[in-house]
Amino acid sequence: MPTKPSKRLETFANPNPDRDYEISVDCPEFTCLCPRTGQPDFATIRIRYVPDRLCVELKSLKLYLWSFRDEGHFHEAVTNRILDDLVRATRPRRMTVVGDFNVRGGIHTIVTASHERPKRRPSGKRLAPSA
Repeated sequence: MPTKPSKRLETFANPNPDRDYEISVDCPEFTCLCPRTGQPDFATIRIRYVPDRLCVELKSLKLYLWSFRDEGHFHEAVTNRILDDLVRATRPRRMTVVGDFNVRGGIHTIVTASHERPKRRPSGKRLAPSA
C-alpha cells in the first residue's frame, strides 16, 4: 500500500521529560505552491524544539510536510501554520520553525516563527515569557 500525505501529526512519550534537551529536525525537501502563480516553492524546513511530555513521530512529520505539496501558501503563512500545528500536537517547552525558501525571482526568503510556553511560578501560576 503506497504512503499518502496526511495532516495528522503523531506523537510519542518523551523518554526524558525531566530534562531540557533540544531536538533538531531538518527537512530539505519541503514543497508548496505559490498562491499567486501556482509555481512550486521549495524550502528547507528546520524545526528545533525542547519537548515536554511528547515528541513528534518523524514519519508522521514527513507525511504532514508532504501534505502541503499541492497547496498554495505564502511563505510566512505556511511557516507559522507548521509551528501552530506542531505546538498543538506536542505542547513543547520551546519550539522554533524556520522556513528557508529557495531563491525565486531573485529573492531568498527566510521565515522564523517561535513559541515559548510561559514559565510557571512555584505556586503553579504561569508567568509571561521573558524577552
